[in-house]
Amino acid sequence: MRRFILLLIAFTVVSCSPKVTSEITSTRKYRIQQTISLLNYGEGTPEKQNLWVALIRSITPYQDVRVREVSPSNYTLLTDEYGNEYAEFDFSAHPPGTKFTVELTYEVSVNEVVYKLGDCRGENIGGYTQSELHIESNNPQIVALADGLVQNTACDSTRAFYDYVGDTLTYHYNRNSWGAQAALGAMGADCTEYASLMAALSRAEGIPARYYEGLLFLQQNTAEIAETEHAWLDVYLPGAGWVAMDPTMGRHANERDLYFAHYTPDHIIVTEGRSPSPLRGASYLTHLYWPGDSTKIKVSALDWKITPLN
Repeated sequence: MRRFILLLIAFTVVSCSPKVTSEITSTRKYRIQQTISLLNYGEGTPEKQNLWVALIRSITPYQDVRVREVSPSNYTLLTDEYGNEYAEFDFSAHPPGTKFTVELTYEVSVNEVVYKLGDCRGENIGGYTQSELHIESNNPQIVALADGLVQNTACDSTRAFYDYVGDTLTYHYNRNSWGAQAALGAMGADCTEYASLMAALSRAEGIPARYYEGLLFLQQNTAEIAETEHAWLDVYLPGAGWVAMDPTMGRHANERDLYFAHYTPDHIIVTEGRSPSPLRGASYLTHLYWPGDSTKIKVSALDWKITPLN
């Protein structure tokens, strides 16, 4: 009788083991530095001046922030509707002819994640399928396009959307935020349009998708095809969970498989969401001051400095 119980217990442990759908295969460490300067070059002093800066945070399974230093230290920590974190600075009474400087330093471990998609069966999740600014998943043109590309499973449909974006869009870096619908025009697209269009096509077919903006550590083989400030997405696939993909980096046929269902450890997340409320339509930081008739303040965000630590 005792032997039977032990065998039953052993069987139960094996049968209840969780299904492995992703694996961390390597980790890279970086030091990241950002410097932001505010120069008052007018004749007036602002009554009120605020700067909001998105902060890099730990996000499972992608990255772990070991060090986060913010100077000056007298800021307010805010969290938005996506869980993003911000340092809010009050720089009121900024004298003419003077400059305020904000410096941020991080040490971040970034994981390489490989996914096993399986047969794409299982439960889906609620949310992440709504239309929103720049991800116009209910736009008739996008709905018709998604209906024409959709396949038998969410996994096959996602790959079809990924291949379509890579094959169809023409990469052109711009500082405007056009969004998914505009990406179908002839103006060209950068990473924000690549990620937005793929998210919109997925959501149009009820496949959850979430959008990220962050940093790309440019190496010899990537410096020619992308910018440091970058965007990509996750798609939720039944049986596998959230699966990362980067249609911009995968737009060339020889790189297509490398960036589908594979989170490469050169991607560093700063914010989730296409339009987080504290950024007011901007990316990475936003700045407001008043009055503006005699007060003139120039904000310059210096290039990010990303240094590998291993």
